[in-house]
Amino acid sequence: MRMPRLRKRNRDRGRFPAPAAPTAPANPSPAAPAAPRWADGLSDVSIAGDPLAFPHLARTDLPAHPTTLGGYARLVREIAADRARWEPLVRYDALTRWYARLETGPGYEVWLLSWLPGQSSGFHDHGRSSGVMTVVRGELSERSLTAGGEGSRALAPGGLRVFSTGYLHEMVNASLEPAVSVHLYTPGLVEMNQYPAAAAEQAAAHQERHRVH
Repeated sequence: MRMPRLRKRNRDRGRFPAPAAPTAPANPSPAAPAAPRWADGLSDVSIAGDPLAFPHLARTDLPAHPTTLGGYARLVREIAADRARWEPLVRYDALTRWYARLETGPGYEVWLLSWLPGQSSGFHDHGRSSGVMTVVRGELSERSLTAGGEGSRALAPGGLRVFSTGYLHEMVNASLEPAVSVHLYTPGLVEMNQYPAAAAEQAAAHQERHRVH
């Protein structure tokens, strides 16, 4: 009876020598840095940190955005008191009032305005926006119009003026020194309707009748 032939495994094992173990060079040179995975050598992690450790990106020590009249007034007072924030930004324009947006938030925005002597806003309203304003340098004069007549007042640093939707008034720098003011509008200001004095009186009377009826 013929015995089955056993299959010889690894028949080539002895035909080729085993690869030699790597040896260190006689005079090793400093290892070259590994090529970065990103072309510029930066990654999202190296720029922003570990994306799973997000508390450093989601700060919780910031005050919440204001949503009430009291909160808006507080914010205006804080900005007015922080002279280092707004003072370096102030500019003056001989042809028109100068302004710059200081801050925006959900449902409001804050503006910085400058007034040279004699510059005026003219009679205007703020469309559907209401807000809070304060003078932070110099002095401004305000003229307001209602169905009851015209009112006027001087505005100096430290006081706040609150105005509602449709409020008609004029702001003017009637002094001999430049003035600066901070204004918060909610919602953000998208329209400012100008009125000649006679038209402003009519508009004020119309608004008063509308409130009554």
